[in-house]
Amino acid sequence: MSRPARNSGSDSAPVLITEAAPSYDDEHAARKRKYMIMMGLRFPCLILAGVFYHTWWLALLFVVLSIPLPWVAVLVANDRPPRKSEEVNRYRGDAEGLPAIESGTHRVIDGG
Repeated sequence: MSRPARNSGSDSAPVLITEAAPSYDDEHAARKRKYMIMMGLRFPCLILAGVFYHTWWLALLFVVLSIPLPWVAVLVANDRPPRKSEEVNRYRGDAEGLPAIESGTHRVIDGG
Protein backbone atom coordinates (compact mmCIF):
# COMPACT_ATOMS: atom_id res chain seq x y z
CA MET A 1 0.00 0.00 0.00
CA SER A 2 1.21 3.44 -0.73
CA ARG A 3 0.59 6.31 1.61
CA PRO A 4 -0.81 9.59 0.29
CA ALA A 5 1.75 12.32 -0.10
CA ARG A 6 1.72 14.91 2.65
CA ASN A 7 1.93 18.61 2.12
CA SER A 8 5.51 19.53 2.93
CA GLY A 9 4.78 23.26 3.08
CA SER A 10 4.78 25.30 6.26
CA ASP A 11 1.00 25.64 6.18
CA SER A 12 -0.27 23.23 8.81
CA ALA A 13 -3.92 24.31 8.66
CA PRO A 14 -6.37 21.43 8.37
CA VAL A 15 -8.09 20.88 5.07
CA LEU A 16 -11.87 21.09 5.02
CA ILE A 17 -13.14 17.82 3.58
CA THR A 18 -16.80 18.14 4.42
CA GLU A 19 -19.65 20.46 3.61
CA ALA A 20 -20.81 20.53 7.22
CA ALA A 21 -21.93 23.87 8.60
CA PRO A 22 -19.81 25.53 11.29
CA SER A 23 -20.67 24.50 14.82
CA TYR A 24 -23.23 26.49 16.76
CA ASP A 25 -20.54 27.77 19.14
CA ASP A 26 -18.34 29.03 16.26
CA GLU A 27 -21.32 30.67 14.57
CA HIS A 28 -22.45 32.30 17.82
CA ALA A 29 -18.93 33.61 18.54
CA ALA A 30 -18.73 35.14 15.05
CA ARG A 31 -22.11 36.86 15.51
CA LYS A 32 -21.07 38.20 18.93
CA ARG A 33 -17.82 39.51 17.44
CA LYS A 34 -19.71 41.34 14.67
CA TYR A 35 -22.10 42.83 17.24
CA MET A 36 -19.27 44.08 19.45
CA ILE A 37 -17.46 45.64 16.49
CA MET A 38 -20.56 47.46 15.28
CA MET A 39 -21.48 48.69 18.74
CA GLY A 40 -17.86 49.69 19.29
CA LEU A 41 -18.07 51.94 16.22
CA ARG A 42 -20.93 53.95 17.71
CA PHE A 43 -18.90 55.50 20.51
CA PRO A 44 -16.12 56.81 18.21
CA CYS A 45 -18.77 58.28 15.90
CA LEU A 46 -20.24 60.26 18.78
CA ILE A 47 -16.76 61.37 19.92
CA LEU A 48 -15.90 62.48 16.37
CA ALA A 49 -19.19 64.38 16.19
CA GLY A 50 -18.12 66.27 19.32
CA VAL A 51 -14.63 66.91 17.92
CA PHE A 52 -15.98 68.30 14.65
CA TYR A 53 -18.81 70.37 16.15
CA HIS A 54 -17.44 73.51 14.40
CA THR A 55 -18.02 71.82 11.04
CA TRP A 56 -21.74 71.22 11.46
CA TRP A 57 -22.25 69.00 8.42
CA LEU A 58 -19.43 66.63 9.45
CA ALA A 59 -20.69 66.47 13.04
CA LEU A 60 -24.20 65.81 11.74
CA LEU A 61 -22.87 63.05 9.48
CA PHE A 62 -21.24 61.27 12.44
CA VAL A 63 -24.40 61.59 14.53
CA VAL A 64 -26.56 60.29 11.68
CA LEU A 65 -24.17 57.35 11.21
CA SER A 66 -24.31 56.49 14.91
CA ILE A 67 -28.13 56.41 15.12
CA PRO A 68 -28.88 53.19 13.13
CA LEU A 69 -25.80 51.29 14.37
CA PRO A 70 -27.51 49.61 17.38
CA TRP A 71 -30.45 48.51 15.25
CA VAL A 72 -28.20 47.11 12.51
CA ALA A 73 -25.93 45.45 15.09
CA VAL A 74 -28.88 43.62 16.65
CA LEU A 75 -30.12 42.50 13.23
CA VAL A 76 -26.68 41.17 12.30
CA ALA A 77 -26.22 39.47 15.68
CA ASN A 78 -29.58 37.71 15.50
CA ASP A 79 -29.26 36.65 11.87
CA ARG A 80 -28.52 32.96 11.57
CA PRO A 81 -27.76 31.44 8.21
CA PRO A 82 -30.70 29.57 6.68
CA ARG A 83 -30.85 25.84 7.04
CA LYS A 84 -29.71 23.89 4.04
CA SER A 85 -32.47 22.16 2.19
CA GLU A 86 -31.28 18.64 1.63
CA GLU A 87 -32.47 16.69 -1.34
CA VAL A 88 -33.98 13.38 -0.30
CA ASN A 89 -32.40 10.43 -2.07
CA ARG A 90 -35.31 8.33 -3.29
CA TYR A 91 -35.21 5.18 -5.36
CA ARG A 92 -36.20 5.90 -8.95
CA GLY A 93 -35.69 2.49 -10.52
CA ASP A 94 -39.00 2.33 -12.39
CA ALA A 95 -38.74 5.89 -13.67
CA GLU A 96 -35.33 5.24 -15.21
CA GLY A 97 -36.36 1.95 -16.80
CA LEU A 98 -34.51 -0.18 -14.27
CA PRO A 99 -36.21 -3.14 -12.67
CA ALA A 100 -37.08 -2.87 -9.00
CA ILE A 101 -35.51 -6.28 -8.26
CA GLU A 102 -32.56 -7.80 -10.06
CA SER A 103 -33.49 -10.63 -12.34
CA GLY A 104 -31.34 -13.61 -13.17
CA THR A 105 -30.06 -16.71 -11.48
CA HIS A 106 -28.00 -16.67 -8.36
CA ARG A 107 -25.75 -19.37 -6.97
CA VAL A 108 -27.07 -21.13 -3.90
CA ILE A 109 -24.69 -22.82 -1.51
CA ASP A 110 -26.13 -25.84 0.24
CA GLY A 111 -24.73 -26.61 3.67
CA GLY A 112 -25.70 -30.30 3.59
